[in-house]
Amino acid sequence: MYVANTTYYTTPWVVPWMHTQLGSSGSAALGTAAGLKALMRKGKMKAEPINVIAFCGDGGGADMGVGAISATLTHREYNSLILLYDNESYANTDIQLSGMTPFGAHTTFSPPGKAKRIIHTRWKKNMAGMMAAGHPECRYVATVCASYAVEMMNKVRRALTIGGPTFIHSLDPCPKGWDYAPMLSHELGELAIETGIFPLYEVEDGHVKYYGKTKAIVEGRTRKPVREYLLKQGRFAHFVEEDLEYFQKKVDEMWEQWEIPAVVPFRRLDATKAALEVK
Repeated sequence: MYVANTTYYTTPWVVPWMHTQLGSSGSAALGTAAGLKALMRKGKMKAEPINVIAFCGDGGGADMGVGAISATLTHREYNSLILLYDNESYANTDIQLSGMTPFGAHTTFSPPGKAKRIIHTRWKKNMAGMMAAGHPECRYVATVCASYAVEMMNKVRRALTIGGPTFIHSLDPCPKGWDYAPMLSHELGELAIETGIFPLYEVEDGHVKYYGKTKAIVEGRTRKPVREYLLKQGRFAHFVEEDLEYFQKKVDEMWEQWEIPAVVPFRRLDATKAALEVK
């Protein structure tokens, strides 16, 4: 965000801000919130609600910054929002592979070749689910996509008003990194949700609530095939039918086998009970 919106000694923003190290969004949020609280307690500034918001990318947040974010979400006495901007690569430094890059995607670190078509064989991290499940005193975690802008704004408002540290994971289609015409950005955001690849939900005080088209899927609407999403992007142009089927299978598992569909990757209770009964 800093790189795109500022040059030396200039800024389009009308709020105080600082540009921190790539993996330090959690540390910056916690330190700022703690510092403001201390200044208010000492009477050195007016005691009033101040929104502390830290932005991070998928590389800076889900990879190198995940430890700092995790620590911040355990400090319930400090109010802050960490918003992870996920375009599924290290896009600022020429589209390198991150822990949030989808299976098989073409990046500068995972170019498909003649000898090996699929270089990147890992499945994407479940960042929001990990933050929600691993931090029981974090009162609010949500996923959002700007293709549903009003819902996105509502989730940000909730995160800023509930109190304590909060976390939002935003999926953000990237024309350069995903290799598609910019006019398709809104549609691709919608397709990510309609195919079930990226679910929309919020976890408030430990309660999971699906919303938007994800709620409709949970209530029985048929998910669109993942090929409708993948084949609109050049980063998947090397996919053959085998790859599309594997991707579809993995997404199906999220919805059909996970204990909390598309949120927490523990297997359904009936399978767990059967496993425990094996002697």
